[in-house]
Amino acid sequence: MVDVGDKAETRRVAVASGRIVMAPETLAMIRAGHAKKGDVLGVARLAGIMGAKRTADLIPLCHPIPLTKVSIEFQIDTDACSVDCQATAETVGRTGVEMEALTAASVALLTIYDMCKAADRGMVIEAVRLMEKRGGKSGHWLRN
Repeated sequence: MVDVGDKAETRRVAVASGRIVMAPETLAMIRAGHAKKGDVLGVARLAGIMGAKRTADLIPLCHPIPLTKVSIEFQIDTDACSVDCQATAETVGRTGVEMEALTAASVALLTIYDMCKAADRGMVIEAVRLMEKRGGKSGHWLRN
């Protein structure tokens, strides 16, 4: 692991996003709450938060970080037949939370896939990416 012992403790925030594209019938099922496995977006939100908390267990050489906040927001896009996910991770520490935000978004989207795969195996998870990073020596970064 990289030595972060000499870095200053600062508030650090990262925002990641991604999308899952599906058949119109699958999106309608999610919106209506008729998925056989239950509340798709509620379970996916919880899974994303849990994923952020377990990032250091999943990504080799990633520091375990005491998270102060993780939030997962979903936006349904009926025109694109998709669900957009935005994950935000925050901490006060010596290293950033980019991996935690990216893991949260990925796990939330994977959970949507898992909960709906019986109805639609053709779903596509795409565009998982870092959108913003704040804090630390490198300051503020924002995707253009």
